[in-house]
Amino acid sequence: MARYTVLIDGEAGAYGVVVPDMPGCTAMGDTIEAALLNATEAMRDWVEAMAAQGETIPAPRAPEALRRQAEVIEALAAGATLANVPLVRETGRPAKANLSIDAGILAAIDEQAARLKLTRSAFIELLAKRHLSDAA
Repeated sequence: MARYTVLIDGEAGAYGVVVPDMPGCTAMGDTIEAALLNATEAMRDWVEAMAAQGETIPAPRAPEALRRQAEVIEALAAGATLANVPLVRETGRPAKANLSIDAGILAAIDEQAARLKLTRSAFIELLAKRHLSDAA
């Protein structure tokens, strides 16, 4: 899974994320966490649009390389910060996975999934999507 370095700026209630390696790819959120979660979706959509046009998807550059770019230097000087965001591409194709989970945790997963009117698989996928963007 590729991880892209992003710039985060803003203030409480209005955070923005820019993906320097994906020109025009941006996201926003009320919190930093929401902005980063929205960035994972924006990156996925950006990559899908580029692939549909036959464009090459740029490889992520190392944070050190980005720190040498004038616009990144300027953004960091103005208070922006860097973070890593994974590019999680959905294939639309389900895959079976055999997992071993504590019986009590599995019961809690099933109860929460039922409350949300989701299948166990859909609930676990939702959790994974949310937490993959947290693993910066």
